Amino acid sequence: MTLIIKLIAGIVLGSLLGLFAPDWIVQLLLTFKELFGELLFFVIPLLILFFITSGIAGLPRNSGRLLGRTLGIAYASTIIAGIIAFFAAALIVPMLASESREVTQAMSNGLSPFITLNIPPVFNVMTALALAFIFGLGIAATQAKTLHELSDQGRDIIKALLVKIIIPLLPIYIAGVFAEMAAAGTVFTTLKTFGVILVLAIALHWLYIVGMFVIAGLKAGKSPVTLIRNMLPAYFTALGTMSSAATIPVTLQSVKNNGVNEDVANFTVPLCATTHLAGSTITIVSCTVAVMVLHNALVIPSFMTMLPFILMLGVVMLAAPGVPGGAVMSAVGLLGSMLGFGETAVALMIALYMAQDSFGTACNVTGDGAISVLVDEAKKNA
Repeated sequence: MTLIIKLIAGIVLGSLLGLFAPDWIVQLLLTFKELFGELLFFVIPLLILFFITSGIAGLPRNSGRLLGRTLGIAYASTIIAGIIAFFAAALIVPMLASESREVTQAMSNGLSPFITLNIPPVFNVMTALALAFIFGLGIAATQAKTLHELSDQGRDIIKALLVKIIIPLLPIYIAGVFAEMAAAGTVFTTLKTFGVILVLAIALHWLYIVGMFVIAGLKAGKSPVTLIRNMLPAYFTALGTMSSAATIPVTLQSVKNNGVNEDVANFTVPLCATTHLAGSTITIVSCTVAVMVLHNALVIPSFMTMLPFILMLGVVMLAAPGVPGGAVMSAVGLLGSMLGFGETAVALMIALYMAQDSFGTACNVTGDGAISVLVDEAKKNA
């Protein structure tokens, strides 16, 4: 929650500086934004490579049927959540923010940073994804201990970089983005769209939760209301921790209170904490549409154009870093490679996502409870 407060403070401070501060102060912020953005785009392919490789290589073994069932339901849940979010956002956001598409054009006529620096990534995002699957599946098949250790160590290095440098500095980065928009006169239009999309995302989270537990309740012959009520401690814990992993003890107890077999709960809850991010996917897809509405250079795609992005996003979410903002950091590469997002669009995405990260995490965790019920029922009937 401290991170959210800092992020909001960055938005407010950046907007005020852009409106009232001398140009040189705004340019200092823009310089930081420029340099930080280069570091961020350099790190993203490495994040995808190491986290997905480590995630695939580290999946539990000797439990193939249960593992396949759990991952299958988690992936299907994530994809359906993303599709619903796309249709809802594509329908609602353009109607409420029809004048927003001037944002990018106005920003392009604003101030420039004092210094620019080009740090090209080692490889692009799709190369990172291909390498991650090749090495992840190869390590799992050959039990290559050295490569497994290397992928885990690479993951730990990138995670440390995220936790100690990138995420703590995000509020300053966002302040630079909003200072630029305020100087260009477009900040209030952007903030209005922010409010719309945040309310929409949270509403979709609860629609998703209710839908998942209605399905789980019908499958298990239990009341969806009772199932959801038993998961509320996990929901509110996740609101505070902003971490599915940190909420695992509470999620486990909530799932067991729903009558799920202890062995199934002990398997599905820790696995889903890192592989099931339907709430985060809802937010990312909703925010993607909102940024496209704000961004004059981007066009909201058709469903058939957006579907490949959602399918790939579901794959990337299976191994997103378990830290605040980890899901959107994993998605940044896909946004650039598949949807044409540039630095400004990515910065808006990060700001939008981080503002509601705790709600997305709470949705992820609560949805894990529904998956546990479904897997338990499938195991009973197997």
